[in-house]
Amino acid sequence: MTDKSHSHSTPTPEQLREQVEVTRDKLGQTVEALAGKADVKAQAQQKAAKVKSQVQDKAAHALQVAQDKTPEPVRRAGHAVGRGHGNQVLLITGGVAALGVFIFMRRSRRC
Repeated sequence: MTDKSHSHSTPTPEQLREQVEVTRDKLGQTVEALAGKADVKAQAQQKAAKVKSQVQDKAAHALQVAQDKTPEPVRRAGHAVGRGHGNQVLLITGGVAALGVFIFMRRSRRC
């Protein structure tokens, strides 16, 4: 009988503090979990970031597949066009500048 009374003894102040601390930790975790579920904006941002990442991964994969399936002569022609584009811009800019100078000179002769 003495063994039974020993197992049901009153907890010490240290044991009570420990129980309170454990209960506070559990309560804090529960509150944090509930706050996370209630934060719709954060959930939407996380979902958007996840979807954006998935789309970027799929786009990169699709680009790689397209590049792999594109014949070499077509790839070379595409690179040549890309390099020529810079020259076209310079030529057009130069032409517009020359036209502007021509119009300015012509108007200044009339005055």
